[in-house]
Amino acid sequence: MIYKLKKGDEVEIVAPSSYIENQFEYLQGIQIIRDWGLSVNQKNIQNRRFGYFAGDDNTRLSEVRNSQNSKLIIFAKGGWGSARLLERDIAWAETWMLGFSDTCSLLLSKYSKGSKGSIHGPMISTLVHEPKWSIERLKTLLFKGYVDDIKGNPLKNGLGVGEVIVSNLTIFSFLIGTNHLPNLKGKILIFEDINESIYKIDRIFTFLKLTKELNSIAGIGFGNFFDENDKEDKNNALRNLILERFNNYNIPIVSDLPIGHISGNACIPLGFRSVLDGNNGTLSINLN
Repeated sequence: MIYKLKKGDEVEIVAPSSYIENQFEYLQGIQIIRDWGLSVNQKNIQNRRFGYFAGDDNTRLSEVRNSQNSKLIIFAKGGWGSARLLERDIAWAETWMLGFSDTCSLLLSKYSKGSKGSIHGPMISTLVHEPKWSIERLKTLLFKGYVDDIKGNPLKNGLGVGEVIVSNLTIFSFLIGTNHLPNLKGKILIFEDINESIYKIDRIFTFLKLTKELNSIAGIGFGNFFDENDKEDKNNALRNLILERFNNYNIPIVSDLPIGHISGNACIPLGFRSVLDGNNGTLSINLN
């Protein structure tokens, strides 16, 4: 059972991936967390840089390891670099850990090792761009321990029940064959990504089918995959691709969930019992 935060609890901001580029976004994100009454330990990452990383591998790994006693760990931003840290062991604690995009490698690893607390949702650098409902949803999850249903576009009817796993599609595919990918049997899978060409998404879908990793899942959903340019045309192409590649699976399928690289990235805690309703396009999560 994951605990509920209270005012005064300590939050650790860690940067396991790329360096901070936008100082305004970073500082505004910190202020949002402080306005909730939480104590923020941001270390010295604001101006830290090693190539395109926020520090070398040892620095970033130590930061993740040393943050495990915090009540909440929030990743500063994505980019690339988190998966490199998994080359060495991390002793995950039963604590909340929040991020998405590249940092999904750490969220998935934590869950695969039997430790709940991973949350797919806004990071420090993206919080300032979130609408009020999304920020309140995250605060409600952390302080009150529940989340409302979210709704997408139903593509295939049915009702799937199982623990929910949310991940960036590309990062998820890179972890296949490692011990950092959770057992998928009976799970609800939700994928997001950003600005990959349709043929590249098709390539990953094909790889997933060839691995047979999805053969025993209970349902599959899809969040945002594109930015605002030509988004609707690309979304239509993606919906058609999803149906073509996964229609033979006897599971509910939902697209266009408010998850991923969008303003309105609904936080989803991994590993909790969920219901994916392919009849009306809703995802419900039970944290009790």
